[in-house]
Amino acid sequence: MEFRILQQSPSCYAGNVFCLVQPRLRIRKFLSWASTNTTFLQKICSRNEPRRKTQYRSEVNRAAVLCSTSLNDSPLPHYDNVKIIYSVAAATGHNQESHPESHLRVPAIANALEDMELTPKFQGTNVFELQNYKPASVDDIVSVHSKSYVAGLEKAMDRASQDGLILIEGSGPTYATATVNASKTYKNPPIGFALIRPPGHHAVPKGPMGFCVFGNVAIAARYAQRVHGLKRVFIIDFDAHHGNGTSDAFYDDSDIFFLSTHQDGSYPGTGKIDEVGRGDGEGTTLNIPLPGGSGDYAMKMVFDEVVVPCAQRFKPDIILVSAGYDAHVLDPLANLQFTTGTYYMLASNIKQLAKELCDGRCVFFLEGGYNLESLSYSVADSFRAFLDEPSLASKFDNPAILYEEPSKRFKQVIQKVKQIHSL
Repeated sequence: MEFRILQQSPSCYAGNVFCLVQPRLRIRKFLSWASTNTTFLQKICSRNEPRRKTQYRSEVNRAAVLCSTSLNDSPLPHYDNVKIIYSVAAATGHNQESHPESHLRVPAIANALEDMELTPKFQGTNVFELQNYKPASVDDIVSVHSKSYVAGLEKAMDRASQDGLILIEGSGPTYATATVNASKTYKNPPIGFALIRPPGHHAVPKGPMGFCVFGNVAIAARYAQRVHGLKRVFIIDFDAHHGNGTSDAFYDDSDIFFLSTHQDGSYPGTGKIDEVGRGDGEGTTLNIPLPGGSGDYAMKMVFDEVVVPCAQRFKPDIILVSAGYDAHVLDPLANLQFTTGTYYMLASNIKQLAKELCDGRCVFFLEGGYNLESLSYSVADSFRAFLDEPSLASKFDNPAILYEEPSKRFKQVIQKVKQIHSL
């Protein structure tokens, strides 16, 4: 892995991986932003005074972000009443002008949650924003990523000058700036949602890729196994792009099932139907490359005919979700036709599936989603699904912009997947 310090304009992506860094940033501080690594991240803010609304609109919050591998010692208040635990890691200092993975993504979601009265301020004990983390260790990161990659980042951070760009040999316009805690094994726990950026599912074990520096969900899976004894992990990735990094991390692992729905032929070009795992992991990788134009009808069929029987057969101890919202019809980086209603359906059904199979243990991790309005509305509607409240998708979705789904083509894909995996 090669790291070089550059001084270049923001437009010089050109297929390389860039990391925008602060001077003399040591790896543990860097990891506190980048690893989003087990289940939740937090936005650091003072809690010495009564809780107040997070102010994203008036100015961008430049607070640092820390990740965690464990909660602090105090128990969650009124835990039995909580339906959603979430944490906001806006990484607002992680910003490169004109980059699609914008620093405005998570603040847009936080604002929508506030506007739609889905925060603790309005929901009381139904919703809990998790705070107070201990820094994640390098060992958590190297449970998935190579030591040479992590060590190389440490050296590069030490050399970088302020506002410099680190060019990392790799693929995809990824950059990083300075700026998790697996849930404990409770019966009927709340749904977790890590509102984090940047995404992580493209980061391969040996390096970064496609906006991603570290594999958030992958590290979460290993942490759940190692620390909480949750041996069998079922990962659902409904981002518009194939989660190649997560797939690579567990391709020969029989205890982690990776299922990805994504647009056929989209970045990074992986995720073919015949990629099913290797060795002990043969059969525990399942890819559903949907033709462009697939939408709500296709995804509902995929869930009922593929996701549910796969999960039932695998019998997971926990479900982790790479929740990418870039398959929305308004998103600029894909050509699918998901709607806000599609994401409500997915959130509701995954919640029910987790309840039936693994005592409700389920954590969502934000991946893609680059239209701020469709992203924020869709995440908010996911929250409504977790709270068993009716969808508000009809207030945002515009059926007039949708066109006929390629039903013949996606049905053929689904049937082929079912044959390969004996569903």
